Amino acid sequence: MTSSGEKFGAALARAVKGAKAVLNEGKKNPVMYVTNLKDVPKVEGLKRDDGWVDMQVQFLIDKKSAGADHVVGWTVLKPGARHENHRHHNCDEFFIVLKGQGHIYTEHGDTPSKEGDVVYSPRGCWHGFNNTSNEDVVLVWGWMGAGSIEDSGYEVHPESHK
Repeated sequence: MTSSGEKFGAALARAVKGAKAVLNEGKKNPVMYVTNLKDVPKVEGLKRDDGWVDMQVQFLIDKKSAGADHVVGWTVLKPGARHENHRHHNCDEFFIVLKGQGHIYTEHGDTPSKEGDVVYSPRGCWHGFNNTSNEDVVLVWGWMGAGSIEDSGYEVHPESHK
């Protein structure tokens, strides 16, 4: 004999399964995205006046290439290159210094940074990077919560180091 609790549980399970099927109707199965650094073009049109000073930037994963709601990028800063003090209103950012050294722009001024540093800037937090060395700086970075520059709410600081 089935108790009323078991009957209720079985009915609830059927309802949840049916609701899941309705919610997933028409959705595509997720597809893995794979690329190679050598196959990803450098981003064109990044302007010095917008804080992108002599940077080589690649969007490895983003909304355009992979349909992602985040961005994973690769940046090379030649000696003297920098990403001016800026913030994102709609996403968090992280970067890892894979090679080289320089200075991070922070709300407390410039702070030395070197290979191996991992930096996290929550949305709305001013940040940037300046290659003050005689060698290339290589960064891998990401925006969590935005799949493009436009979606990120990018803003260069009005008193940037121009």
